Amino acid sequence: MNLAVKGFIKALRSELLIARHTLGAWLVVLLPSVFISLQFLVVKMSETGAAARDSLLGQGGFDAIIANNAYGHFVDGLSMGLTLLGLLLVAQAAYSFSVDRDSGALRHLLIRCSSRRAVVLAKLLQLHLLALLAILLLIATSYLVSDSLWDFGPVVEDGFELIGEEEIASEIKLGLELALLPLPAAIAFGVLVSVAANSATQAVVSALGLSLVLDVFKGMLGEYAFYLYATFQPSLLDQSYLQDVGRLVRGYSDVLVDERFLELNQWVPLPALLILVVASLFVVQKRKV
Repeated sequence: MNLAVKGFIKALRSELLIARHTLGAWLVVLLPSVFISLQFLVVKMSETGAAARDSLLGQGGFDAIIANNAYGHFVDGLSMGLTLLGLLLVAQAAYSFSVDRDSGALRHLLIRCSSRRAVVLAKLLQLHLLALLAILLLIATSYLVSDSLWDFGPVVEDGFELIGEEEIASEIKLGLELALLPLPAAIAFGVLVSVAANSATQAVVSALGLSLVLDVFKGMLGEYAFYLYATFQPSLLDQSYLQDVGRLVRGYSDVLVDERFLELNQWVPLPALLILVVASLFVVQKRKV
């Protein structure tokens, strides 16, 4: 085993050990699931009050059918959870390298035969493992809580099935896959800001600020926005396909699916990830530690 691989393994072991005992890592994993659980409870209480009012007034109809179907809420939970998770991962990634440099821990790790690039790659892998745990917990929580509060089933109005469960499952699977593809690029963006910034505070503020600015201005770029990974990621100003899935699984037929958008969603995030990782490895060699 050569020195580069040994250095990477040492750095990765260090990152995993630190993550186990760091509040920030646990917040990344747990906070999205806790947030959507609370969101579901608030929505359920609101719907219960609205249903009681509609019952007294003799109203309801299709809106009541949609409200009682768990699939729409399940997708909403995934969308909101991934939005929060994306911001948390960017902040955690921006904090990761810069705080080690500020505290002197990075210098100690480099003395123990880990190269700068090995440390960056180890942090990237550790952040992706955190993201995987958070995503699995988010999916499980969104499904179980929505199942306990509403009923899963096809959308049926007046005896006519608007959309069946098999089609719903297929759309959710596609929407989730497309929503997850930009996440590695978002993590790599946070790491790039981390190695370029002068302090941990500057790194976190810059990474979150740039992410929010990009989210606001992507709507002004027209079709050029299709070449930004952030366009396909669930966000506060959401343009991702998962947002459309939320309407599709509720039986709405006015959703227009842009095949070019879906195709670029599959191809744009990977080159963006590679560019950001290569940039991070280049910048880290030029920075003082």
